Amino acid sequence: MKKPKILVVGDSCMDVYIYGKCLRMCPDAPVPVMVPTETITYPGMAGNVVRNIEALEVEVTSLTNEEQIYKTRYVDSKTNHMFVRIDTGEEHIARVKNLDTINFKAFDAVIISDYCKGFLEEEDIAYIAENSYRTFLDTKKVINNIFADKISYIKINENEFAKCRGHISQKILAKTIVTLSSQGCIHDGQIYSVQKVDVKDNTGAGDTFLAGLAVKFCQTGDITKAINYANKCATYVVQRKGTTVVNPKEI
Repeated sequence: MKKPKILVVGDSCMDVYIYGKCLRMCPDAPVPVMVPTETITYPGMAGNVVRNIEALEVEVTSLTNEEQIYKTRYVDSKTNHMFVRIDTGEEHIARVKNLDTINFKAFDAVIISDYCKGFLEEEDIAYIAENSYRTFLDTKKVINNIFADKISYIKINENEFAKCRGHISQKILAKTIVTLSSQGCIHDGQIYSVQKVDVKDNTGAGDTFLAGLAVKFCQTGDITKAINYANKCATYVVQRKGTTVVNPKEI
């Protein structure tokens, strides 16, 4: 099977999980007292897309922010309940530069993972799509007919889709894949269901879906196969704690 070359462009962060024991309530406020026992750090956002592509044993290159964003979660190690998430650093993210120096067509696909932290503007997304062989987009921006016009496929969740469905064209709708959490996803009127599993943590599942989708489509050219594979990849990671990556041997 063909091994594609993929470029991931977008905002990255570090996902920090501080696990601990919560055995009593704080006397000063109605909150639990947590004793940290373990800290685990993973690349997140676009970085998590990259990790998943690497796990699928596909060649990947990334273009991302140099500034560090941290998402720090405090989690009960027994229940996996997250008490609070503290985000730092995202206010300092610089916009991408010199896109015109990159040969996007050197890659079988470009994945645009836009968490809307300032690294990519709409015109940057449009430029990448215009100059790439194939593009997959996941963005927190509201989709419109201009910057999404040349995108090959758009991955979006149902809440994000609700914000744009009334004003995007049929052309855009036809290449939009709407993820529905435990219900799978829908594309071009067809529902792709997923296996029912015990969900432990859905953090990063969308990144995993995006990675699996792009990899399998590059390998097969078949969007149905790609969506089914992406669903399996996402289903695998939600059964595990933290920002987990897919294991291709178990898909």
